[in-house]
Amino acid sequence: MIYKTLQDVVGGTPLVRLQRIGADICSANNNVILAKLEGNNPAGSVKDRPALSMLLRAQERGEIRPGDTLIEATSGNTGIALAMAAAVMGYKMVLLMPDDASPERIASMRAYGAELILTAKAGSMELARDTALQMQADGKGKVLNQFANLDNPRAHYEATGPEIWADTQGLVTHFVSSMGTTGTITGVSRYLKERSSAVQIVGVQPHEGARIPGIRKWRPEYMPEIYDGKHIDQLNYVHQAQAELMCRRLAQEEGMFFGVSSAGACQVALEIAENTRNATIVFIACDRGDRYLSTGVFG
Repeated sequence: MIYKTLQDVVGGTPLVRLQRIGADICSANNNVILAKLEGNNPAGSVKDRPALSMLLRAQERGEIRPGDTLIEATSGNTGIALAMAAAVMGYKMVLLMPDDASPERIASMRAYGAELILTAKAGSMELARDTALQMQADGKGKVLNQFANLDNPRAHYEATGPEIWADTQGLVTHFVSSMGTTGTITGVSRYLKERSSAVQIVGVQPHEGARIPGIRKWRPEYMPEIYDGKHIDQLNYVHQAQAELMCRRLAQEEGMFFGVSSAGACQVALEIAENTRNATIVFIACDRGDRYLSTGVFG
């Protein structure tokens, strides 16, 4: 008997229908809103996919080998996923992130054995990224660089996109994803557009002044190199208050315990449903709400 290992169960996440939020709108317009539950991955987020992909592909190419020290700048979920993947595959992991990360995220990374370096909140992710590159230049390890690593969107092109297409039997009309590192939307959009150019790809970004974990608008000089916007049809902007309210509504009305970026994507999906007919709208539920409990978003 051959049993699966932990890395074998990354992906294959369920696609589930919202039952109450937007029910009247969806009924009137013959729409359905579906959430892809990426929190069901072993380390709890969509980032498990690219984290495992980056390590596996680099190892296949001979760029890294077990025992090496890997370095990455992360806003949270990628760090947790990389810490998990490094533990599974036998690597040392050093993670850099702004010091305003939630205690749950920090504790999760340390639980997997990663070394954590917190950078000044004022410097945001840009400072964390610059510091990681400097550490690599100083010979302290190898940076995986999720922002420029093509194995990141590759994970979504090879798996997430095909899963959505198969689970909707090709009926998906709209794909909605929050934009952070942009690997998810870049990989999924490429796959879905190859299957049907009619599928609408919608990116979610924060309104000016909003601080939503997992959603951000990069300064041009820091825009992830993996980002390919040619398949993205529109960008929708979400207010922090909207995303946080939707976060609570999803938990209380649907029993769906998501993080704030997932709720922001759901908010945009609902807006699309209000203005569209005969649509199958899929949004990425990036992670679970339990890693945001200390932030007070759930009251």
